[in-house]
Amino acid sequence: MTATADAEAAANELTPLADYLGSVLRRLRALPPLDLDLTQAYGNVLAEDVVAPHSYPAFDQAAVDGYAARWDDLSGAGRAAGGYAGRSGPSGSRTVRLNVVGDLGAASWRPVRLTPGACFSVAAGAPLPIAADVVVPVEWTDQGMAAVEIFRTPKRGYGVRRAGEELPAGTLLARAGTYVSPALVAVFAATGIGHVVVRPSPRVVIVATGDELVDVGRGSQPGQVVDANSHALTAAAAEVGALAYRVGICDDDPEGLRGLLEDQTLRADLIITTGGTGTGPGDMVRRILSRREGGRAGPVTFTEVALYPGTSLGFGTVGAEEVPVVCLPGEPGAALIGFEVLARPAINLLAGAEPVFRPSVRAHLLETITSPGGLREFRPAHVAERRGGGYTVQPLPGGKFTLSGLAEANGLMVLGERVTTAAAGSTVDVLLLDRRR
Repeated sequence: MTATADAEAAANELTPLADYLGSVLRRLRALPPLDLDLTQAYGNVLAEDVVAPHSYPAFDQAAVDGYAARWDDLSGAGRAAGGYAGRSGPSGSRTVRLNVVGDLGAASWRPVRLTPGACFSVAAGAPLPIAADVVVPVEWTDQGMAAVEIFRTPKRGYGVRRAGEELPAGTLLARAGTYVSPALVAVFAATGIGHVVVRPSPRVVIVATGDELVDVGRGSQPGQVVDANSHALTAAAAEVGALAYRVGICDDDPEGLRGLLEDQTLRADLIITTGGTGTGPGDMVRRILSRREGGRAGPVTFTEVALYPGTSLGFGTVGAEEVPVVCLPGEPGAALIGFEVLARPAINLLAGAEPVFRPSVRAHLLETITSPGGLREFRPAHVAERRGGGYTVQPLPGGKFTLSGLAEANGLMVLGERVTTAAAGSTVDVLLLDRRR
């Protein structure tokens, strides 16, 4: 049997990624909802639909600084215009003179009524007088105080915002599963909402394991590996919106690892470990967490998944509270891909976010690439929009160079298990990474 045939035979024994993800995510449930003050709601996910209890604007108001008037009193001034067109109409055009009977600011609250031939000086945001149906911009007048000369007539309704024009009472403002953004906070506040029911941000604890690990700040020596994973995964969890806690390095000590995980269940909704998921002599996480005790299976099941890079993934629960645990490989590139594929959807599900997966697009490949058969590869890439529509995608280093490729990527190409070669000009799926650049 050839090396290629051996690789294909081994790949056929792996669990398809879609099947594995489905089996894991079905075991998770969104965190219980809680009622939060609006100022604390940003970044959380709504647990129920939100409907506007009041209209926005709440009352008829001026949209611009100017003079609130009756359009019928202005119909002869200059020539009609639909927007700002200068200080006055053409030379010699007819003007309209109205009496200014008062001034209205944004804090004015007493209702007033217009009578024929009169107007009010108004500031943007001021309540509109009863019977007013137009606001003449200051620039189209002589800016008079007791009386005003109006040179041009706006269209009826210009400069006016009617009550409920933007958001009538009863409007569905946001559905359950929506992240609360700053703009959404403003919408809630403007329609009279002071509290919303949300899912809390998941508390995620990250643990790096291995006797070989040393902390950052120095280079690796033989027998030592700098712990990049716990720092990277803490940042990745925070990017999703989790409250991320980096525990640091845990040696390959069975009792130490068990004790650490037990302690962390008190403050975690999800625990992520990295390293030790394989079947080698030093892969202690797998040995410890999958060990059968008293005839019962271990708390974590490790599965060989048709994923590249990083086929060994673990999932289960620990502690009396049965806190979910995701176990990722130790190689940094594989750990970050494992996070994107497994841990990120898990965090989104706990948070109640919808959808749980990143958005994807179809893009034209700019360069021919190869991919290992039988494995679903996630390759770092740079995706760009084309002028005429659609997307192009440029592959970046993958495989053993995935870490350096991810540092430049704004997307992940997804190459299916049956793809061994993707030709330039073909169309591939790309997950969009919401990196801030």
